[in-house]
Amino acid sequence: MDFNAVLTAVIIVGAIGLLVGIFLGIGAIVFKVETDPREDEVLKALPGNNCGGCGFPGCSGLAAAIVKGEAEVGQCPVGGAEVAAKIGAIMGVEANTKEKMVAFVACHAHNDDITLDYEYTGVEDCRMLGFVPNGGPKSCNFGCLGFGTCVSVCPFDAIHVVDGVAVVDRDKCKACGKCVSVCPKNLISLIPYSSQYAVACSNKEKGPVAMKQCKAACIGCGICAKNCPAGAVTVTDFVAKIDPELCKNCGVCKEKCPKKSIDDLQSKE
Repeated sequence: MDFNAVLTAVIIVGAIGLLVGIFLGIGAIVFKVETDPREDEVLKALPGNNCGGCGFPGCSGLAAAIVKGEAEVGQCPVGGAEVAAKIGAIMGVEANTKEKMVAFVACHAHNDDITLDYEYTGVEDCRMLGFVPNGGPKSCNFGCLGFGTCVSVCPFDAIHVVDGVAVVDRDKCKACGKCVSVCPKNLISLIPYSSQYAVACSNKEKGPVAMKQCKAACIGCGICAKNCPAGAVTVTDFVAKIDPELCKNCGVCKEKCPKKSIDDLQSKE
């Protein structure tokens, strides 16, 4: 072995490494992006769940957006008012108090309420049922499929399938919206935590058809709308809906509903 050749190779490799290191160091200085020191403070104040419920890619993305003025200090749905106040103090602004939101599943058809077209055996993922006959074994094409895809994406263990239908634990829910986006039937929405009544059905079939498919289905009779003193209930496409901004939580709609399709959310806590 030629010792001089080996030594020369080592020197050359070392010199190249040194030059690359120097260039990288210079590049880091020249192209350094200055960040607002408040960004780190805001990031530390955020809960660190990185759930994406704020609409930004993780807590770091939200922190950067808040400092740039592209997001509100109270935009984190997980942190709530407490985190909003901390970030507001960092940013020197008053945190606007946002009403707490919670996920709601517009279906309460348990196994005994529904009619099955066939027995399904296969992949238990709600998103996959769009590829099977009739969109799944249940006669109602608007109801919860019951395979818990929403459960699998919830980072807070706030939703579970109970007797064939997804049920939200309102106190655990942080309104991150992951269950909302993953439900292929679009049954889940975010509503104010203070809402007491909501229509737990999405069946848009006419009353006689809906009743054959599900015992718990809204039949679109409009009795709830006619009796609501606040005008908060409307019926569209044969299914009732309650406007939480107009609802006075009087409970008349639930009392008058012949199919008991309206849930008292507060009583479930």
